[in-house]
Amino acid sequence: MRKMLSIGLGLVFAVMLAGPTAAGEYPSRPITFLTMTQPGAQIDRLARGLSQRFSKILGQPINVKNVTGSHGTVMATELSRSKADGYSIGVTSATPYTYEPHHNKLTYTYDDFDYLTLVALNSSGFIAKGDAPWKTLKGAFAWARKNNNSTMAAMFHGADDRDALIRIAKKEGVKLALIPSKGGPSVIKAVTGGHVQVGYVGAILYKFVEAGTIKLIASALGDRLPPIPDVPTLKEQGYDEQIEMIVALVAPKGLDKDAKAKLLAAADKLANDPETKTFITGNLKMRPVKWGESHADQAMKNMYKTFGEQAKK
Repeated sequence: MRKMLSIGLGLVFAVMLAGPTAAGEYPSRPITFLTMTQPGAQIDRLARGLSQRFSKILGQPINVKNVTGSHGTVMATELSRSKADGYSIGVTSATPYTYEPHHNKLTYTYDDFDYLTLVALNSSGFIAKGDAPWKTLKGAFAWARKNNNSTMAAMFHGADDRDALIRIAKKEGVKLALIPSKGGPSVIKAVTGGHVQVGYVGAILYKFVEAGTIKLIASALGDRLPPIPDVPTLKEQGYDEQIEMIVALVAPKGLDKDAKAKLLAAADKLANDPETKTFITGNLKMRPVKWGESHADQAMKNMYKTFGEQAKK
């Protein structure tokens, strides 16, 4: 018995001296990617595609959890309350972190997160039903003034596009009946069903434009959308507005060092992977962005500062 006890203690000390076991290394169990949209939305599709690619590199399953509501702040709230151990990561637009804190009382702040990398810029714009009697957003407002008692129903995605619509409507002398969405599919359904005259949506719009069920009436970016080059931007239609739906990988503040190192290494690998680039720009028709933690940190700070200055005005 003494001999067996001695051997047992020796094994315990050997394990302790050897350091953490494989089971204690990150990741030792499945990871969850949280996303702010409903299943089928473009950001959801991006999250699921990235989950598969990160999973292959990290060697653990990655589940996608859809946490919708309040322009992404519901998801951001849940993420802020998660452990900073690398097992809860957000695949999310930037605005819940850079825009919303300036306009709403939230339980989290901009500084409650680690911004790991940007992953894509969602091509976005304003849409109308395919047989709508206008070709541009400006035309939609003109129609509202003439035919609908100066009122127009519109569905928005986040607070930034909602507020842009409000400013444009004020300029055009049109009242808005604003309806929040849970992501692209809900906007498409509302527009094609005739429940709203105008909707704001991401790159999911392309396949429906191609099918003829909707039409693009304004590019929300600083330039026109390449597959639909004849549709002018908001600025080209006389509105000093530009809406960018940038998607980032976000973690709770103080992310475990080992987890962060492995997540960033995986992100670096995917940033230079031709197949991943094709998935984002070809399959999803999103715009490429510069990956990396330092760039993400600076880009998010710049957006937070810009939106803060706008809010003061």
